[in-house]
Amino acid sequence: MKIICIGRNYVAHAKELNNEVPDEPVFFMKPDSALLRNNDPFYLPNWTNDVHHEIELVLKIKRLGKNIGKQFAHRYYDEIGLGIDFTARDIQQKLKEKGLPWEKAKAFDQSAVLGSTFIHKSEFGDLKNISFRLLKNGIPVQEGNSSLMIFNFDEIISQISRYITLKIGDLIYTGTPAGVGAVGIGDRLEGFLDERKLFDFEIK
Repeated sequence: MKIICIGRNYVAHAKELNNEVPDEPVFFMKPDSALLRNNDPFYLPNWTNDVHHEIELVLKIKRLGKNIGKQFAHRYYDEIGLGIDFTARDIQQKLKEKGLPWEKAKAFDQSAVLGSTFIHKSEFGDLKNISFRLLKNGIPVQEGNSSLMIFNFDEIISQISRYITLKIGDLIYTGTPAGVGAVGIGDRLEGFLDERKLFDFEIK
């Protein structure tokens, strides 16, 4: 099982970090050891002072695929979930300044939160109009909608599969909207997909 994450897939988020808006999907990967499930608490690493939350829609791949045409991409997933791509922003900035890969800042243990369940795509009226939001200590801090994605689900799957074979059970984190910010000990994070709460955990 692979975790593939899309970066800079919302214009407002790219701008809030002073990044260029990409002309094709930017992706990076996390190991399976990055998964944090079952509303387990997230423990802040001691080697960073600036961990940010990034809420994202998550696709679960259901069949083997390589070089998937955009028109066929919808056949490769049935379920949509919700997660967080935790980012050590201070470490990421140092790596970017040196032109180095981001893995230290993105792929560390527990950095890929996954909600408690997936929802079948047939339950959504329109896959291009899926709303989601993140609450920190009961206050909305990120609100997104799939209509605001630069690259939609099918485009993401098609592009990734040009370079990497997708396998059953792979997870694709599809990018975060604006509003990313730091978390601290004692914070509570709640994630909603439409009106369904899919995760609720604490920072320790």
